[in-house]
Amino acid sequence: MTMPPLGFGTFRLKGQELIDALTTALELGYRHIDTAQIYDNEQEVGEAIAASGIPRDELFITTKIWITNLKPEKLIPSLHESLHKLGLKQVDLTLIHWPSPEGKVPIEEYLPMLLEAREQGLTRAIGVSNFTIEHLTQAIDLVGAENLATNQVEIHPFLHNRKLAEFAREQGIQLTAYMPLAVGKVMQDPVLQALARAHKVTPAQVTLAWLLQSGYVVIPSSTKRAHQQANLNAAKIRLSQEDVAAIAALERGERIANPEFAPRWD
Repeated sequence: MTMPPLGFGTFRLKGQELIDALTTALELGYRHIDTAQIYDNEQEVGEAIAASGIPRDELFITTKIWITNLKPEKLIPSLHESLHKLGLKQVDLTLIHWPSPEGKVPIEEYLPMLLEAREQGLTRAIGVSNFTIEHLTQAIDLVGAENLATNQVEIHPFLHNRKLAEFAREQGIQLTAYMPLAVGKVMQDPVLQALARAHKVTPAQVTLAWLLQSGYVVIPSSTKRAHQQANLNAAKIRLSQEDVAAIAALERGERIANPEFAPRWD
């Protein structure tokens, strides 16, 4: 199974704004769509997909199980509900959105249920999100690294997540970078601005090029056609070793997604 390296994130997009943005993205050529139960937009994602007329086998669709649905008796029914909203018989990838807060639901209870969902044909692949090295180690022991398609985590120029990235690479687990543009902060950074001028592109494109060149899957979000197209074009940019070194120096541990129920980060 191949996950397209550049996808369309739908976090914080809802209603008609989501439908319009996703419709444009699909027209431009996006085929990887990332949603989640907690985003409260699965139905609109499904509507945009259906209206696009794009064959199902050309799309890669990810959703995520929310923390209130981690109990074994809830997980698969919640995925059925997601599929109903999306208007699909199967998603391509289902992730555990966050590890259970304070381990209230043991990972031994909910992760095997993802395997069961795959066995039932509800999802083609399974994975995790916001898992630390400790959580990822447990997951590997439970289901095997070969069964974890990705760990979706926050990665951008100001948060490289290096320890986790190195561990995932050693285990052969793909990382998906969310919030890759640091909610727009990359546009104001002088180093990224200088690199953008040198390549005659934007700081956002430099950032996405860096992530893609580093081997990550990226899922930026945008409602504007021009930005969506620019994000796609980032895959064509090639950064030098000096460029990469300049971005490496921007790491400052600046984590944006850090809710009170987040795990203890590496």
